[in-house]
Amino acid sequence: MSRKPELKGRAARLARLFPAGPRQAARTPFVLLVVLLLGGGLIGLLVLNSALSEGSFRMDDLRKDTKSLTDEQQALQRDIDSYSAPDALQRRARELGMVPGGDPAFLNPDGTVKGVPSAAAEQSPDVPVAVRPPEAVSLPRTLGAPPSAAGPTPGTPTGPSEPPAPSAAPTEAIPETPGR
Repeated sequence: MSRKPELKGRAARLARLFPAGPRQAARTPFVLLVVLLLGGGLIGLLVLNSALSEGSFRMDDLRKDTKSLTDEQQALQRDIDSYSAPDALQRRARELGMVPGGDPAFLNPDGTVKGVPSAAAEQSPDVPVAVRPPEAVSLPRTLGAPPSAAGPTPGTPTGPSEPPAPSAAPTEAIPETPGR
């Protein structure tokens, strides 16, 4: 009989360690875990939604920028097309005092001439020549030529003159531009 009081003492000690409602104590951590998971999920969804909204706003801004840049590119392409149209090139050439060239002649690799060259037509007096200041027009100069050989100075009368006679040998070699 000595064992029964010993078991009762053990049961009393175990009863003190575990409360009378063991089901209540086991439910509390589970409920707390579920609430934390739901709260974390909601906060995660909120952060994800904010990031997606920010991305859509950025994409909208980029679309607007792309549209404006495309419009600008098309306007610039229209300007280029209008400047490179044949009639615009002809008008600009006449403003600079150029005249249509005559028939060309071609040199074959063996040194023979193919075709008969003809002189350029005289400029008709009814086409006005625009006089521009020297800083507005850059004229190419030959190497070693004095600045006055580049062209007439503004204010000097320009009349029909004969082109210079071609020389047999060039006085200076012109450097070759790479890629041409």
